[in-house]
Amino acid sequence: MKAIRIGRAAAVLSVAALALTACGSDNATGNQAAAGSTDSASTVSGTLSGAGASSQDSAMQAWMAGFTAKNPEANVQYSPDGSGAGRDAFLAGGVQFAGSDAYLDDEEWKQAQEVCGPDGAMNLPGYVSPIAVAFNLEGVDSVNMDAETIAKVFRGEITKWNDEAIASQNEGVELPDTAITVVHRSDESGTTENFVEYLSAAAGEVWTDEVSGDWPAKLQSENAQGTSGVVSTTTATDGAITYADASAVGGLGTVKVKVGEEYVELSAEAASKAVEVAAPVEGRSDVDMSLDLKRDTTESGAYPIVLVSYHIYCSTYADQNTVDLVKAFGSYVISEEGQQAAQDSAGNAPISETLREQAQKAIDSISVKS
Repeated sequence: MKAIRIGRAAAVLSVAALALTACGSDNATGNQAAAGSTDSASTVSGTLSGAGASSQDSAMQAWMAGFTAKNPEANVQYSPDGSGAGRDAFLAGGVQFAGSDAYLDDEEWKQAQEVCGPDGAMNLPGYVSPIAVAFNLEGVDSVNMDAETIAKVFRGEITKWNDEAIASQNEGVELPDTAITVVHRSDESGTTENFVEYLSAAAGEVWTDEVSGDWPAKLQSENAQGTSGVVSTTTATDGAITYADASAVGGLGTVKVKVGEEYVELSAEAASKAVEVAAPVEGRSDVDMSLDLKRDTTESGAYPIVLVSYHIYCSTYADQNTVDLVKAFGSYVISEEGQQAAQDSAGNAPISETLREQAQKAIDSISVKS
């Protein structure tokens, strides 16, 4: 099972530090943060460009606005084109940072060393969020499913909502004879990668496809671009089901996932429990942050379909001005003020102080290429 990288040190997020995070529109690209009133003198100037996860867009808008308000001579641009596109742009040197719901894999890590120098890049957490298995079924707000049933639904092996495999787990719920329409991401997506990683780990006999940010080509179903695309398509399609960042699903119904002997509803606390039982991962540089999430956990109350959204920065940049911009923006994102701004806009709670200190140490280590 592929590890999700969040911290080489043993620190993990506290229960109080997690909450549902938001995903905004995927349609805007290159949005420039608007300047606002500032309570401190500008310390950096210039333009910082990023691209990546659409799940971060709502929080990113708040971060950009807050950062530019404090640094009116600095601009931040972010294109929410998807995690894969963001990593590709970063590795091609097209942007200074990437937002991603999946860490750089081994091949990408080697590429990062070519772009960023011998110490490569660092993956730093922006937030943790449950991935909702969300559906549109008139009169039904919630259903129970175990991992095997979810896998069979998304493989197209269960095609009706009143199939016995679903009905047997939902006694007393009137499930209609409505066709199930699976909706998946058309773009390479960290949300896809995290979702299928769960299916592979928890229902490996059913989900035999390789874990990837690309949806398996042989599984034919409806598709849409970005988080807002799959949510919009599902909302407009009776009987549809998809997977998306939890805070983006609006009024859609959601699946309670079987963990051990109980069905767990997605929540901040349930996501935090999944993080608590995860194991730190060794590897990469001392400042790269990673955690191995146990997708097949049986821990009571843990919601295992969780993603960690990262900011990916180089360990070194070509000039001091870029270093100053990256360090200032990265520090603002993880600061109490930055986390509060994102919470107000997107719904994610502040990260833990321990995690903040670890990420700040990593940001402080960014330097000019020698």
